[in-house]
Amino acid sequence: MEIWIGRDGQRHGPYKEEDVRLWLREGKLAAEDLGWYEGLADWQPLSVLFRDALAAAPPVPADAHAPAMPPPTTTASLEDYAGFWKRLAAYIIDIIVLYVPNMLIMQAFGNGAAQARLEQALLAASTDPNVMLAAYGQYYETMRVGIALTAVLAWLYFALCESSKWQATVGKLAMGIRVTDLEGRRISFWRALGRYAAKILSWMIVAIGFLMIAWTRRKQGLHDMLANTLVLNGRASAFHSPAPRDDRSFHA
Repeated sequence: MEIWIGRDGQRHGPYKEEDVRLWLREGKLAAEDLGWYEGLADWQPLSVLFRDALAAAPPVPADAHAPAMPPPTTTASLEDYAGFWKRLAAYIIDIIVLYVPNMLIMQAFGNGAAQARLEQALLAASTDPNVMLAAYGQYYETMRVGIALTAVLAWLYFALCESSKWQATVGKLAMGIRVTDLEGRRISFWRALGRYAAKILSWMIVAIGFLMIAWTRRKQGLHDMLANTLVLNGRASAFHSPAPRDDRSFHA
């Protein structure tokens, strides 16, 4: 049986089961490190998968032919999830980053004049809801191209940044967090596109999809669950993430 080891936000392996048992007895692997093999539903601590190896004594001499493992660690970074407030702060920073280009796009499509006409129409409407709705309809009709471009800009900003070697937007970089798949790997551009699209569902249910980050076990929002992603503490530059899978289909 071949075993994958999860450590420091990345996946190592696969390794032979006997080598993993040996490293556990020698202390080269920690009980808190994560393990996975084909057929296992989710990553599990090695202390759960190999109780007998941890209990074995005395230590077995090291096998000179066993492949070397990275230095041991006592924490499983794959479970170091970024919390709600840290992610909210990152999002606010991203809004600020996008504000200037969005404003320039809107102004280029006549937002100043359109807003002036909207304000005049609302003053003339007084309390007539039909006139007010018509005024807003006229505004959005006038600005539909500018609004669409700002939406595309935000979509590409998040998708390109989160699928890049940074695995993070400017806001996430500032807060020291990164986006990964469920195995701690860098996500593909296509998955990042789908992840952002899934945020629409979160807004449609009164932002409950975002609030889910506060109480779900892996601190996942609805869009994280649909895209099979995690947001972990630590910048990607501190880890060596394998190349993303070529996943051009967005699925739950």
